[in-house]
Amino acid sequence: MSARQEFEDRLAATLNELRRDGLIRQMRLASGIDLGSNDYLGLAEHPHLKESMRAALDDNPAGSGGSRLLRGHHEIFERIEVRLASFAGAQCALLFGSGYAANIGLLQAVVSPADLIVSDERNHASLIDGIRLTKAPTVIYAHQDLAALEEALLRPRKGRAVVITESVFSMDGDLTPLREVCEIAERHDAVVIVDEAHATGMYGARGSGRVEELGLRDRVVATIHTGGKALGSGGAWVAGSRALRDVMVNRARAFIFSTAPLPVLAAALGAGLDLIAREPERRHEVHRKSSLLRRALGEAGVACGGESMIVPIIVGANDKALALQSGLAAAGFDVRAIRPPSVPVGTARLRVTVRYPISDEDLLRFAEFLGSDPGTVGGSDPAQELSQIR
Repeated sequence: MSARQEFEDRLAATLNELRRDGLIRQMRLASGIDLGSNDYLGLAEHPHLKESMRAALDDNPAGSGGSRLLRGHHEIFERIEVRLASFAGAQCALLFGSGYAANIGLLQAVVSPADLIVSDERNHASLIDGIRLTKAPTVIYAHQDLAALEEALLRPRKGRAVVITESVFSMDGDLTPLREVCEIAERHDAVVIVDEAHATGMYGARGSGRVEELGLRDRVVATIHTGGKALGSGGAWVAGSRALRDVMVNRARAFIFSTAPLPVLAAALGAGLDLIAREPERRHEVHRKSSLLRRALGEAGVACGGESMIVPIIVGANDKALALQSGLAAAGFDVRAIRPPSVPVGTARLRVTVRYPISDEDLLRFAEFLGSDPGTVGGSDPAQELSQIR
Protein backbone atom coordinates (compact mmCIF):
# COMPACT_ATOMS: atom_id res chain seq x y z
CA MET A 1 0.00 0.00 0.00
CA SER A 2 1.34 3.44 -0.92
CA ALA A 3 1.80 6.17 1.64
CA ARG A 4 -0.88 8.17 -0.16
CA GLN A 5 -3.40 5.33 0.07
CA GLU A 6 -2.58 4.70 3.73
CA PHE A 7 -3.19 8.40 4.43
CA GLU A 8 -6.61 8.35 2.70
CA ASP A 9 -7.60 5.12 4.47
CA ARG A 10 -6.81 6.70 7.80
CA LEU A 11 -9.02 9.69 6.95
CA ALA A 12 -11.87 7.33 6.03
CA ALA A 13 -11.45 5.44 9.30
CA THR A 14 -11.59 8.69 11.26
CA LEU A 15 -14.84 9.69 9.55
CA ASN A 16 -16.38 6.25 10.18
CA GLU A 17 -15.48 6.52 13.85
CA LEU A 18 -17.13 9.95 14.09
CA ARG A 19 -20.29 8.63 12.39
CA ARG A 20 -20.42 5.65 14.74
CA ASP A 21 -20.27 7.90 17.79
CA GLY A 22 -22.82 10.40 16.48
CA LEU A 23 -20.14 13.09 16.26
CA ILE A 24 -19.89 13.73 12.52
CA ARG A 25 -20.32 17.40 11.67
CA GLN A 26 -21.46 18.96 8.43
CA MET A 27 -21.99 22.53 7.34
CA ARG A 28 -25.63 23.46 6.75
CA LEU A 29 -26.96 26.56 5.06
CA ALA A 30 -29.06 28.79 7.28
CA SER A 31 -32.77 28.05 7.01
CA GLY A 32 -35.69 28.77 9.30
CA ILE A 33 -36.01 31.00 12.36
CA ASP A 34 -32.52 31.73 13.71
CA LEU A 35 -32.31 30.43 17.26
CA GLY A 36 -28.69 29.42 17.05
CA SER A 37 -26.43 32.24 15.86
CA ASN A 38 -24.51 34.69 18.06
CA ASP A 39 -25.92 37.73 16.24
CA TYR A 40 -27.83 38.51 19.43
CA LEU A 41 -28.81 42.08 18.54
CA GLY A 42 -29.58 41.43 14.88
CA LEU A 43 -26.95 43.93 13.75
CA ALA A 44 -25.49 41.76 10.98
CA GLU A 45 -28.39 42.83 8.75
CA HIS A 46 -28.60 46.43 9.96
CA PRO A 47 -28.49 49.01 7.11
CA HIS A 48 -26.14 51.33 9.04
CA LEU A 49 -23.54 48.59 9.36
CA LYS A 50 -23.74 47.63 5.69
CA GLU A 51 -23.65 51.24 4.50
CA SER A 52 -20.62 51.99 6.69
CA MET A 53 -18.73 49.09 5.13
CA ARG A 54 -19.62 50.18 1.60
CA ALA A 55 -18.53 53.76 2.31
CA ALA A 56 -15.22 52.58 3.76
CA LEU A 57 -14.32 50.96 0.44
CA ASP A 58 -14.20 54.40 -1.19
CA ASP A 59 -11.42 55.57 1.13
CA ASN A 60 -9.54 52.34 1.84
CA PRO A 61 -8.03 49.45 -0.13
CA ALA A 62 -10.06 46.25 -0.39
CA GLY A 63 -7.24 44.27 1.25
CA SER A 64 -4.82 45.29 3.96
CA GLY A 65 -1.72 44.29 1.96
CA GLY A 66 0.22 42.54 4.71
CA SER A 67 0.69 42.26 8.43
CA ARG A 68 0.30 45.37 10.57
CA LEU A 69 4.07 45.50 11.08
CA LEU A 70 4.69 45.53 7.34
CA ARG A 71 2.47 47.43 4.90
CA GLY A 72 -0.85 46.35 6.45
CA HIS A 73 -1.22 49.10 9.06
CA HIS A 74 -3.80 51.68 8.03
CA GLU A 75 -5.17 54.82 9.65
CA ILE A 76 -8.62 53.25 9.92
CA PHE A 77 -7.17 50.65 12.32
CA GLU A 78 -5.68 53.35 14.54
CA ARG A 79 -9.00 55.19 14.72
CA ILE A 80 -11.06 52.12 15.56
CA GLU A 81 -8.61 50.93 18.23
CA VAL A 82 -9.01 54.26 20.04
CA ARG A 83 -12.80 53.76 19.97
CA LEU A 84 -12.58 50.11 21.03
CA ALA A 85 -10.37 51.01 23.99
CA SER A 86 -12.74 53.76 25.11
CA PHE A 87 -15.72 51.43 24.70
CA ALA A 88 -14.04 48.84 26.95
CA GLY A 89 -12.97 51.50 29.48
CA ALA A 90 -9.32 50.69 28.90
CA GLN A 91 -6.19 52.65 28.02
CA CYS A 92 -5.53 50.79 24.77
CA ALA A 93 -6.84 48.07 22.47
CA LEU A 94 -5.29 45.85 19.82
CA LEU A 95 -7.37 44.48 16.95
CA PHE A 96 -7.05 40.86 15.77
CA GLY A 97 -8.72 39.07 12.88
CA SER A 98 -10.69 36.71 15.15
CA GLY A 99 -11.41 35.89 18.77
CA TYR A 100 -9.33 32.73 18.40
CA ALA A 101 -6.32 34.74 17.26
CA ALA A 102 -6.84 37.30 20.04
CA ASN A 103 -6.89 34.68 22.78
CA ILE A 104 -3.90 32.67 21.66
CA GLY A 105 -1.99 35.85 20.81
CA LEU A 106 -2.60 37.44 24.19
CA LEU A 107 -1.75 34.41 26.30
CA GLN A 108 1.31 33.39 24.31
CA ALA A 109 2.64 36.95 24.54
CA VAL A 110 2.17 37.73 28.23
CA VAL A 111 2.37 34.41 30.13
CA SER A 112 5.78 32.84 30.79
CA PRO A 113 6.60 29.17 31.43
CA ALA A 114 7.37 30.12 35.05
CA ASP A 115 3.85 31.40 35.69
CA LEU A 116 0.92 29.40 37.04
CA ILE A 117 -2.31 29.46 35.02
CA VAL A 118 -5.60 28.75 36.78
CA SER A 119 -8.37 28.16 34.24
CA ASP A 120 -12.08 27.34 34.43
CA GLU A 121 -12.74 23.88 32.99
CA ARG A 122 -15.36 25.21 30.56
CA ASN A 123 -13.17 27.90 29.00
CA HIS A 124 -13.33 28.17 25.21
CA ALA A 125 -11.05 26.12 22.97
CA SER A 126 -9.17 29.27 21.93
CA LEU A 127 -8.24 29.92 25.57
CA ILE A 128 -7.26 26.28 26.04
CA ASP A 129 -5.02 26.37 22.97
CA GLY A 130 -3.51 29.69 24.06
CA ILE A 131 -2.75 28.20 27.48
CA ARG A 132 -1.00 25.24 25.84
CA LEU A 133 1.22 27.59 23.83
CA THR A 134 2.48 29.27 27.01
CA LYS A 135 3.97 25.99 28.33
CA ALA A 136 3.10 27.25 31.81
CA PRO A 137 1.94 24.83 34.53
CA THR A 138 -1.85 24.90 34.56
CA VAL A 139 -4.55 24.00 37.05
CA ILE A 140 -8.04 23.43 35.66
CA TYR A 141 -10.67 24.12 38.32
CA ALA A 142 -14.26 22.83 38.31
CA HIS A 143 -16.63 25.14 36.47
CA GLN A 144 -17.58 28.18 38.57
CA ASP A 145 -16.27 26.47 41.72
CA LEU A 146 -14.81 29.33 43.77
CA ALA A 147 -13.47 27.03 46.49
CA ALA A 148 -11.57 25.05 43.86
CA LEU A 149 -10.24 28.31 42.40
CA GLU A 150 -8.92 29.39 45.78
CA GLU A 151 -7.39 25.99 46.44
CA ALA A 152 -5.60 26.11 43.08
CA LEU A 153 -4.09 29.49 43.94
CA LEU A 154 -2.56 28.04 47.12
CA ARG A 155 -0.20 25.89 45.04
CA PRO A 156 3.48 26.85 45.05
CA ARG A 157 4.66 28.76 42.01
CA LYS A 158 7.83 30.28 40.64
CA GLY A 159 6.25 33.21 38.83
CA ARG A 160 2.92 35.01 39.03
CA ALA A 161 -0.51 33.38 38.95
CA VAL A 162 -2.95 34.15 36.14
CA VAL A 163 -6.67 33.40 36.52
CA ILE A 164 -8.51 32.98 33.20
CA THR A 165 -12.28 32.83 32.82
CA GLU A 166 -15.12 33.80 30.54
CA SER A 167 -17.75 36.23 31.81
CA VAL A 168 -20.64 34.51 29.98
CA PHE A 169 -20.00 30.88 29.09
CA SER A 170 -20.89 30.09 25.52
CA MET A 171 -22.36 26.60 25.94
CA ASP A 172 -23.89 26.86 29.43
CA GLY A 173 -25.08 30.46 29.22
CA ASP A 174 -24.21 31.07 32.88
CA LEU A 175 -22.67 34.20 34.39
CA THR A 176 -19.34 34.03 36.20
CA PRO A 177 -19.27 35.65 39.67
CA LEU A 178 -16.52 37.97 38.50
CA ARG A 179 -16.41 40.13 41.62
CA GLU A 180 -15.74 37.07 43.77
CA VAL A 181 -13.17 35.77 41.28
CA CYS A 182 -11.29 39.07 41.51
CA GLU A 183 -11.44 39.04 45.32
CA ILE A 184 -9.98 35.52 45.46
CA ALA A 185 -7.27 36.40 42.94
CA GLU A 186 -6.28 39.52 44.87
CA ARG A 187 -6.02 37.58 48.13
CA HIS A 188 -3.45 35.34 46.46
CA ASP A 189 -1.58 38.02 44.48
CA ALA A 190 -2.88 36.75 41.13
CA VAL A 191 -3.99 38.68 38.05
CA VAL A 192 -7.26 38.09 36.17
CA ILE A 193 -7.96 37.85 32.42
CA VAL A 194 -11.61 37.84 31.30
CA ASP A 195 -12.96 36.73 27.93
CA GLU A 196 -16.00 38.94 27.30
CA ALA A 197 -16.85 37.43 23.90
CA HIS A 198 -20.51 36.70 24.68
CA ALA A 199 -20.97 39.67 27.01
CA THR A 200 -19.75 42.33 24.60
CA GLY A 201 -22.74 44.37 23.44
CA MET A 202 -25.03 42.71 25.97
CA TYR A 203 -24.06 43.99 29.45
CA GLY A 204 -23.03 47.28 31.03
CA ALA A 205 -24.19 50.88 30.57
CA ARG A 206 -22.01 51.24 27.46
CA GLY A 207 -22.61 47.64 26.49
CA SER A 208 -18.96 46.59 26.66
CA GLY A 209 -19.56 43.63 28.96
CA ARG A 210 -19.81 42.38 32.51
CA VAL A 211 -16.46 43.80 33.62
CA GLU A 212 -17.92 47.23 32.91
CA GLU A 213 -21.27 46.31 34.44
CA LEU A 214 -19.63 45.24 37.72
CA GLY A 215 -17.07 48.07 37.82
CA LEU A 216 -14.07 45.73 37.65
CA ARG A 217 -11.96 47.39 34.93
CA ASP A 218 -9.16 48.27 37.36
CA ARG A 219 -9.19 44.75 38.82
CA VAL A 220 -8.49 42.81 35.62
CA VAL A 221 -5.38 43.11 33.46
CA ALA A 222 -7.01 42.28 30.12
CA THR A 223 -10.39 41.72 28.55
CA ILE A 224 -11.06 40.09 25.19
CA HIS A 225 -14.00 41.27 23.08
CA THR A 226 -15.36 40.02 19.78
CA GLY A 227 -17.08 41.83 16.94
CA GLY A 228 -18.56 38.71 15.38
CA LYS A 229 -21.33 38.20 17.92
CA ALA A 230 -23.52 41.01 19.25
CA LEU A 231 -21.71 43.64 17.15
CA GLY A 232 -22.74 41.85 13.97
CA SER A 233 -19.46 41.81 12.03
CA GLY A 234 -16.16 40.12 12.95
CA GLY A 235 -12.70 40.43 14.39
CA ALA A 236 -11.76 40.78 18.05
CA TRP A 237 -9.71 43.00 20.29
CA VAL A 238 -7.79 42.83 23.54
CA ALA A 239 -8.26 45.80 25.89
CA GLY A 240 -5.85 46.78 28.64
CA SER A 241 -2.90 49.04 29.39
CA ARG A 242 -0.59 50.66 26.86
CA ALA A 243 2.21 48.36 28.03
CA LEU A 244 0.00 45.32 27.38
CA ARG A 245 -0.70 46.51 23.85
CA ASP A 246 2.97 47.21 23.14
CA VAL A 247 4.04 43.79 24.40
CA MET A 248 1.45 42.09 22.17
CA VAL A 249 2.60 44.09 19.15
CA ASN A 250 6.10 42.76 19.79
CA ARG A 251 5.41 39.23 21.04
CA ALA A 252 1.95 38.01 19.98
CA ARG A 253 2.69 35.66 17.09
CA ALA A 254 -0.98 35.58 16.04
CA PHE A 255 -0.69 39.34 15.48
CA ILE A 256 2.83 39.61 14.10
CA PHE A 257 2.56 36.79 11.55
CA SER A 258 -1.02 37.34 10.35
CA THR A 259 -2.16 39.51 7.48
CA ALA A 260 -4.07 42.44 8.94
CA PRO A 261 -7.88 42.29 8.79
CA LEU A 262 -9.69 43.84 5.84
CA PRO A 263 -9.91 47.61 6.44
CA VAL A 264 -13.70 47.51 6.06
CA LEU A 265 -13.83 45.46 9.27
CA ALA A 266 -12.82 48.57 11.19
CA ALA A 267 -15.74 50.44 9.64
CA ALA A 268 -18.11 47.61 10.56
CA LEU A 269 -16.92 47.62 14.16
CA GLY A 270 -17.38 51.37 14.35
CA ALA A 271 -20.91 51.05 13.03
CA GLY A 272 -21.62 48.35 15.59
CA LEU A 273 -20.47 50.66 18.38
CA ASP A 274 -22.72 53.39 16.97
CA LEU A 275 -25.73 51.11 17.08
CA ILE A 276 -25.08 49.78 20.57
CA ALA A 277 -24.94 53.36 21.86
CA ARG A 278 -27.90 54.52 19.76
CA GLU A 279 -30.25 51.56 20.30
CA PRO A 280 -29.73 50.19 23.84
CA GLU A 281 -33.29 48.88 23.76
CA ARG A 282 -32.06 46.02 21.60
CA ARG A 283 -30.07 44.41 24.42
CA HIS A 284 -32.82 45.16 26.96
CA GLU A 285 -35.32 43.38 24.72
CA VAL A 286 -33.04 40.37 24.30
CA HIS A 287 -32.82 39.93 28.08
CA ARG A 288 -36.60 40.31 28.41
CA LYS A 289 -37.19 37.73 25.71
CA SER A 290 -34.69 35.37 27.34
CA SER A 291 -36.73 35.46 30.55
CA LEU A 292 -39.90 34.92 28.53
CA LEU A 293 -38.46 31.82 26.84
CA ARG A 294 -37.20 30.29 30.08
CA ARG A 295 -40.59 30.81 31.70
CA ALA A 296 -42.38 29.29 28.68
CA LEU A 297 -40.07 26.28 28.60
CA GLY A 298 -40.65 25.69 32.30
CA GLU A 299 -44.41 25.85 31.84
CA ALA A 300 -44.08 23.35 28.98
CA GLY A 301 -42.16 20.95 31.22
CA VAL A 302 -38.82 21.46 29.45
CA ALA A 303 -35.82 22.02 31.73
CA CYS A 304 -33.24 24.55 30.58
CA GLY A 305 -30.16 26.22 31.98
CA GLY A 306 -28.23 29.46 31.76
CA GLU A 307 -28.85 33.00 32.97
CA SER A 308 -28.24 34.90 29.76
CA MET A 309 -29.45 35.02 26.17
CA ILE A 310 -27.87 31.55 25.77
CA VAL A 311 -30.40 28.89 26.80
CA PRO A 312 -28.99 25.32 26.87
CA ILE A 313 -31.46 22.43 26.78
CA ILE A 314 -29.47 19.36 27.78
CA VAL A 315 -30.69 16.06 26.35
CA GLY A 316 -27.68 13.84 27.08
CA ALA A 317 -27.25 11.46 24.14
CA ASN A 318 -25.81 12.62 20.82
CA ASP A 319 -28.46 10.88 18.70
CA LYS A 320 -31.24 12.40 20.78
CA ALA A 321 -29.86 15.91 20.25
CA LEU A 322 -29.58 15.30 16.51
CA ALA A 323 -33.16 13.98 16.34
CA LEU A 324 -34.43 17.11 18.09
CA GLN A 325 -32.44 19.28 15.71
CA SER A 326 -34.08 17.57 12.73
CA GLY A 327 -37.57 17.83 14.22
CA LEU A 328 -37.14 21.52 14.93
CA ALA A 329 -35.80 22.13 11.42
CA ALA A 330 -38.94 20.52 10.00
CA ALA A 331 -41.00 22.86 12.20
CA GLY A 332 -39.14 25.90 10.85
CA PHE A 333 -36.60 26.49 13.66
CA ASP A 334 -32.85 26.58 13.09
CA VAL A 335 -31.29 25.26 16.32
CA ARG A 336 -28.09 23.21 16.24
CA ALA A 337 -27.21 20.17 18.32
CA ILE A 338 -24.03 20.68 20.32
CA ARG A 339 -22.04 17.52 21.06
CA PRO A 340 -18.62 16.59 22.49
CA PRO A 341 -15.94 17.84 22.45
CA SER A 342 -17.71 21.22 22.52
CA VAL A 343 -19.50 20.05 25.69
CA PRO A 344 -18.73 17.24 28.19
CA VAL A 345 -19.56 13.68 27.17
CA GLY A 346 -23.14 12.84 28.08
CA THR A 347 -24.38 16.44 27.95
CA ALA A 348 -25.27 16.85 24.26
CA ARG A 349 -27.73 19.71 24.00
CA LEU A 350 -29.63 22.21 21.98
CA ARG A 351 -27.88 25.56 22.35
CA VAL A 352 -30.67 28.09 21.92
CA THR A 353 -29.79 31.76 21.49
CA VAL A 354 -32.39 34.46 22.00
CA ARG A 355 -32.05 37.26 19.46
CA TYR A 356 -33.57 40.70 19.11
CA PRO A 357 -35.31 40.00 15.76
CA ILE A 358 -37.23 36.96 17.10
CA SER A 359 -40.84 37.65 18.05
CA ASP A 360 -42.41 36.66 21.36
CA GLU A 361 -44.86 34.53 19.39
CA ASP A 362 -42.10 32.49 17.77
CA LEU A 363 -40.39 31.93 21.12
CA LEU A 364 -43.65 30.71 22.66
CA ARG A 365 -44.29 28.47 19.65
CA PHE A 366 -40.79 27.02 20.01
CA ALA A 367 -41.39 26.22 23.69
CA GLU A 368 -44.76 24.68 22.87
CA PHE A 369 -43.21 22.48 20.18
CA LEU A 370 -40.55 21.16 22.55
CA GLY A 371 -43.11 20.56 25.28
CA SER A 372 -45.28 18.50 22.93
CA ASP A 373 -42.39 16.35 21.63
CA PRO A 374 -42.08 13.12 23.65
CA GLY A 375 -38.40 12.97 22.71
CA THR A 376 -37.58 16.21 24.50
CA VAL A 377 -35.68 16.42 27.75
CA GLY A 378 -38.78 17.35 29.77
CA GLY A 379 -38.19 17.32 33.50
CA SER A 380 -34.41 16.73 33.56
CA ASP A 381 -32.29 19.15 35.55
CA PRO A 382 -29.33 20.54 33.55
CA ALA A 383 -27.43 21.58 36.69
CA GLN A 384 -27.77 18.09 38.15
CA GLU A 385 -26.70 16.41 34.91
CA LEU A 386 -23.63 18.63 34.67
CA SER A 387 -22.66 17.96 38.28
CA GLN A 388 -22.76 14.22 37.61
CA ILE A 389 -20.28 14.64 34.75
CA ARG A 390 -17.65 16.34 36.94
